[in-house]
Amino acid sequence: MNIHEYQGKELLRKYGVSVPNGKVAYTPKEAVDAAKELGTEINVVKAQIHAGGRGKAGGVKVAKNLDEVRTYAEEILGKTLVTHQTGPEGKEVKRLLIEEGCDIKQEYYVGLVMDRATSRVVMMASEEGGTEIEEVAEKTPEKIFKEVIDPVVGLSAYQARRLAFNINMPKELVNKTVKFMMGLYTAFVEKDCSIAEINPLVTTGDGNVMALDAKLNFDPNALFRHKDIVEFRDLDEEDSKEIEASKYDLSYISLDGNIGCMVNGAGLAMSTMDIIKHYGGDPANFLDVGGGATAEKVTEAFKIILSDKNVKGIFVNIFGGIMKCDVIAEGVIEATKQVGLELPLVVRLEGTNVDLGKKLLSESGLNITAAESMADGAEKIVSLVK
Repeated sequence: MNIHEYQGKELLRKYGVSVPNGKVAYTPKEAVDAAKELGTEINVVKAQIHAGGRGKAGGVKVAKNLDEVRTYAEEILGKTLVTHQTGPEGKEVKRLLIEEGCDIKQEYYVGLVMDRATSRVVMMASEEGGTEIEEVAEKTPEKIFKEVIDPVVGLSAYQARRLAFNINMPKELVNKTVKFMMGLYTAFVEKDCSIAEINPLVTTGDGNVMALDAKLNFDPNALFRHKDIVEFRDLDEEDSKEIEASKYDLSYISLDGNIGCMVNGAGLAMSTMDIIKHYGGDPANFLDVGGGATAEKVTEAFKIILSDKNVKGIFVNIFGGIMKCDVIAEGVIEATKQVGLELPLVVRLEGTNVDLGKKLLSESGLNITAAESMADGAEKIVSLVK
């Protein structure tokens, strides 16, 4: 789960991480009122969307007076920002962060991620702040320093200090940098983050170490522990189909293709998308109905797939272990009747009660193409869609 920059800063402030003062605004008037309340000569008007690269897309402006705050707010609110993370469709800006100006001396990067190679949290830091870390990794990887954190001990002060020295932090600010890093790590662990990225971390003219931007992502499986984080959720920033899927405990992710997929099991879903690509097709989604799907769940899954106007055919690929093939067949039949399905539908069933499931489908009188294997099903749906 993603949250906005201003929400991330609000959270980090509680952990002693220094951030600029700022206020959220939804209208140009609120933006001006926020700037007045901040009372600083220079304010920064920042678009709030769940994507990076806002500055390059025109979503971050420095205002030298209240008139400029109003002008920039009017310009950015309602604008569709297209960045390297939004995709070509972009995202509409519906809220702004009005933030006090900052006397920046130097920019750095600090981030926390889960490292699958070591199965531990890793803190990364670089003196190449303000630049995408992927770009730094590609062009100057020697400028990225890492500390692998022991989960029992946590981030040690000496590790934070070593990172501070490695990124050439001024000696007089090393202690403040260590405090900053320790606070960031505590927030990461206590709030079950999957990513905590500060880019840039800045040193200021008055000798402070501050998060000028903050990107926090959270493990969705841990949100039951964090009602305060759930309240930060902005449904306007999420795909409506993914929101609907979450109501029925379905794992759904929109893609750009035209073949809808309904599968049980994440691994099988990935394999299904791969084999569709192998036969020259393009999957329209990742959809895992899980191991305990009911006929109702399958029906809702069909409705979600069909809400994507790009879908020209559906491939149902089920391996019945915990899941029973006859239950899936009943769900497919019920869904097909309810939605009045006219698109090509290929169904491959294997596993528990497979013969009963196939019998139900064949006797349904519906236009359903049966497949004997995953490869056979993929080949058939690609052919039918083309």
